[in-house]
Amino acid sequence: MIELADPAASSAFGAWLATLVRPGDVITLEGPLGAGKTSIARGLLAALGLAGEAPSPSFAIVQPYDPPEVRLPVLHIDLYRIDSPDEMAELGLDEAAQDSLLIVEWPERAGPGYWPDALSLTINVDGSGRRLTAQVPEGWRARWAQR
Repeated sequence: MIELADPAASSAFGAWLATLVRPGDVITLEGPLGAGKTSIARGLLAALGLAGEAPSPSFAIVQPYDPPEVRLPVLHIDLYRIDSPDEMAELGLDEAAQDSLLIVEWPERAGPGYWPDALSLTINVDGSGRRLTAQVPEGWRARWAQR
């Protein structure tokens, strides 16, 4: 379990994640509204080279970033507005996932097990603090151990 005291800590955690990622990775971020999912994503994107603050992809659903804007292709995805897992095919994420990093907020909307090899991060709100737990798949274990 990782304590995230404030948005700055969430952003710093995202920046640390940026040292681990590579094309083809999927990171899912689960938690209630206001938990800090976007803060983690913004910290990660900033550490990958994005100048300025990344917009939340809530309305666009998928916000792409490509080099030289960032060091590797990234799709920041927010599935909050997806009503059914059946809508996932329309987004074309399966093909993009092969050579891009996917950062997925609200992954539960895609249906259970949609990204079985994802680094799955869950944020729980406890009073004013946040607690992050991770489900680390085999492909991430050696990298995650660097913590």
